[in-house]
Amino acid sequence: MIHEPTWEALKAAVPQGAGQLPVDVGDEFIPLYALDAHALALMQFKVREVILDPWLHTQDLCMVFSARGIGKTHFAMSAAYAVATGGKFTKWSAPTPRRVLYLDGELPGGVMQKRLLMHCPDVEPEPGYLRVFTPDLLPDGRALPDLATYEGQAAIDDLIEDAEVVFVDNLSCWARSGRENEAESWLPIADWILSLRRRGIAVVLVHHAGKGGQQRGTSKREDLLDVVIGLSRPKDYDPSQGAVFVAEFTKARNLMGADAESLELQLGGDDDRAVRTWRTVESSTYDRVVALTKEGLTPGEICAELDINKSNVSRHLRKARELGDVQPEARK
Repeated sequence: MIHEPTWEALKAAVPQGAGQLPVDVGDEFIPLYALDAHALALMQFKVREVILDPWLHTQDLCMVFSARGIGKTHFAMSAAYAVATGGKFTKWSAPTPRRVLYLDGELPGGVMQKRLLMHCPDVEPEPGYLRVFTPDLLPDGRALPDLATYEGQAAIDDLIEDAEVVFVDNLSCWARSGRENEAESWLPIADWILSLRRRGIAVVLVHHAGKGGQQRGTSKREDLLDVVIGLSRPKDYDPSQGAVFVAEFTKARNLMGADAESLELQLGGDDDRAVRTWRTVESSTYDRVVALTKEGLTPGEICAELDINKSNVSRHLRKARELGDVQPEARK
């Protein structure tokens, strides 16, 4: 017969000094230990809190990737602003402002400054809530730190300070040692972002897509990540539409249903102020099916045009007929 342990028994099961996670002190070696299940139940771990609902939380490790020119920096900067101001980005919202460090490794300082002003919302971040590093801030003759080395990681540690979220834009600029396709080259970076997680910091990596459309380099990166968002053009994209892209969760732990929906985003406005609009891909596909049907395309032709399967076209057409957006199917 199994008896439920008493509170006193549970407290006695916790090793002395195990009320918090052990840390290294200087060069002193602190041995690892495992806890009994009862002791683990009493351990006071860091509480996981929402940063950008629903996909970014404290200690989360995330990646945003796309091909060149799609809009990953605009996406990342918009998310950073929402987090720093306690605002919204598309349907995602930040319940409270958080301190953000944005590490840019590619853009000239003047271009970064211009983009920041474009994305500045009506509510500006409080001082210290959005700090940005650009390579133009490097002293003369000093190279950008290489985060694939432990020396490079140490070089930027003072920049992190009290940051709650660190954006790394982009991974290829900040991690230059080793080979992208080799899993071993990822290990120093994995160690680094895991160390930030233990400090309660969330990390968003911005990365390039490879020729196949997935994130470039070893797939081992994704094993460690909580959320991966891929950005791509809509299937029937026309350059005249401007900056339009689809954001799809290619990996999302703990996201289901509407939280994991793919979104279609469009960046408009001008150099002084960005204007962002969005809709779900489901809604966008419905509108496209209706428009192409009105142009006289058959369901099979719509399948080919939008690169979707016949059941999706049939479902959207059935809904459109019920709503009166297209004419009822003629009886044979």
